[in-house]
Amino acid sequence: MTLSAPASVHVAAQSQPKNITKLIVATSVGNALEWFDISSYAYFALYISKAFFPANDPTTSLLLTFGTFGLSFLIRPIGGLVLGAYADRHGRKASLLISIVLMTFGTLAVALMPTFDSIGILAPIAVITARLVQGFSAGGEFGSSTAFLVEHMPHRRGFIASWQFASQGVSQLLGSGFGAGLTACLSAADLQAWGWRIPSFFGVLIGPVGLYIRNHIDDATAPPAGETGSPVREVLLTQKLRVALGIGALAVSTAVNYLIVYMPTYVVQKLHLDPSVGFAAAFAGAIAVTLLTPLAGAASDRIGRTTHMIAIALLLLLAIFPAFLTLTKNPTPAIIVGAVLGLAILKSLYYGPLAALMAELLPPATRATGLGLGYNIGVTLFGGMGPAIMTWLGGFALIGDLAPGYYLTAICLLSLTALVTVRRAALAP
Repeated sequence: MTLSAPASVHVAAQSQPKNITKLIVATSVGNALEWFDISSYAYFALYISKAFFPANDPTTSLLLTFGTFGLSFLIRPIGGLVLGAYADRHGRKASLLISIVLMTFGTLAVALMPTFDSIGILAPIAVITARLVQGFSAGGEFGSSTAFLVEHMPHRRGFIASWQFASQGVSQLLGSGFGAGLTACLSAADLQAWGWRIPSFFGVLIGPVGLYIRNHIDDATAPPAGETGSPVREVLLTQKLRVALGIGALAVSTAVNYLIVYMPTYVVQKLHLDPSVGFAAAFAGAIAVTLLTPLAGAASDRIGRTTHMIAIALLLLLAIFPAFLTLTKNPTPAIIVGAVLGLAILKSLYYGPLAALMAELLPPATRATGLGLGYNIGVTLFGGMGPAIMTWLGGFALIGDLAPGYYLTAICLLSLTALVTVRRAALAP
């Protein structure tokens, strides 16, 4: 029979989107909203800690704030499984609509939340609840949207999937821009009283726009798992190694990402500088992520994912500790911005092929479920808990201000091991 080749060509042709820009915007807007909220929460952590988690010791208050930041990530793997399985059974678009609605309501709740002084212990409980709603919805976002993208452009997976992470750069640009602008325009008292809420209200506006755009895209990737049983069961029983390798590959990029988010707090708490220095560093890093990530994704379509990512991971391994040693020995604004920008450039080059690599580790029938589970476990372990871990490590005299350097070096070794395993087992190109 000679029908298989023409049929595959026909399917591939059908999968090409009519409007690439609309496709990218529709699938990336939820990820952008998620990361705008994450960056805003972290950038304004000092003010949020006083509003909802007051304590006699500022470090304790900050740990409670970042603990809540990390706690919201613990529910993300559950969201990844539930909404990912829904996407594998009922279509990517259906899951994407649910996730952006939940995310918008969670963001609105944080924006409107009364402070501890107004309602007492109910304030931190309500904030934690809202963050859990956000975490659940964000958990289903990456798997469904990445599956949607790579299945629409199977021959340019690296490029098209890279926009998942490039959109994070746009969000961090907005978040750090709000941070720099508000700290410059408002007094510390006004920021504490109401200024920190402004980014959350802006984030709420993104939700309805994203919902409208997503509701008007065609889901050319119909549910692929209708007759194969439970996608969750299939992933947990037969694809654990593939999910674990995806987590390992993700680890260093998400750790560096959350370090950049943590930088404004690190600059104030450890280096005793003005917060604007941290916001400037985060802003420079976000520019690198926005511009370089799609280029790196496109390059990986030509040279291969693992070849590209192993080379960049080795550069990261060599650069991380010297960067932080220089930063702590001579913490001038120029050096801080330069060190963060250098790490962000390497992270962007690593980021580009990552989403496609994780997608290629999994078959289409369970792709959204496996991606949702792996991505969210990785982000929770190595990203969401990163600021709290670095704050805790910084309390040890032998580690001190170099805590981020030690942390990132260890995580980088883990990612290198995962990538070498993927390459040797020929699980991805």
